[in-house]
Amino acid sequence: MNKKGFILMLVLVFLVSCGEYQKLLKSTDPELKYEKAIDYFNQKKYSKALTLFDDISTYYKGTERSQEVLNYIARCYVGQKDYSSAAEYYQIYIRNYPKGRYIIEARYMIGHCYYLDSPDARLDQTMTKDAITYLTDFVDLYPESEYAQKAYEEIDAMNNKLAQKEYYSAKLYYNLGSYLGNNYESCAIVSRNALKNYPGNKYQEEFSWLILQSKYQQVLMSISERRQERAQDAEDECYSFLTEFPQSKHRKAAEKIQNELKKIKK
Repeated sequence: MNKKGFILMLVLVFLVSCGEYQKLLKSTDPELKYEKAIDYFNQKKYSKALTLFDDISTYYKGTERSQEVLNYIARCYVGQKDYSSAAEYYQIYIRNYPKGRYIIEARYMIGHCYYLDSPDARLDQTMTKDAITYLTDFVDLYPESEYAQKAYEEIDAMNNKLAQKEYYSAKLYYNLGSYLGNNYESCAIVSRNALKNYPGNKYQEEFSWLILQSKYQQVLMSISERRQERAQDAEDECYSFLTEFPQSKHRKAAEKIQNELKKIKK
């Protein structure tokens, strides 16, 4: 078959498919629509499946099949990457069927949808915090669920994202230095809070390094009356950093700061 013949065949298949779908939309047989909607869903034709499920949702409302329809609608939205709508339908399912057969899946998927919708760390992290809240509630309710491990992993990922946002803030303060105030102290405060609020985050070493550098810079800009005190504090920070991160990529730089601080103290 040549290229033109192949294209013509595709066009014909498309037209036949569209014609069948239009007839299906006009059908008054909800069972047929339900079966075809599942077929479309399995073929990942989520838009067509969603239209059919939505069309028959009123017919099946209050029946046993309503659970299936609501679940499929939510899953169609997930397939379309419309996570906000998917979460909304999972919440509808929970309200209507608090003991339904898909209740565990629905409770997990709400948090999972927020997780998937979580934006870049530089942007507002309301969605990220919502994901943590829903996923934490989920693992509290269903610690033995098949979704529990994934929920824990997603909670860790979201905590790392929040820590990353704090890292950007701390780094910005450090780069501002002494511009319009003591931004080094602000850098250290943000870094310490991040280490406290997000224990085990993957930026621990970088936060500790920023704290060390900030304390050293404050020594350099310090008035003579406070220099010795600040030098000792910064030196203690050096020991802590080198002890906690002996293989750090910043080790040589930290040792250099440590030697400079010893000179300052003398």
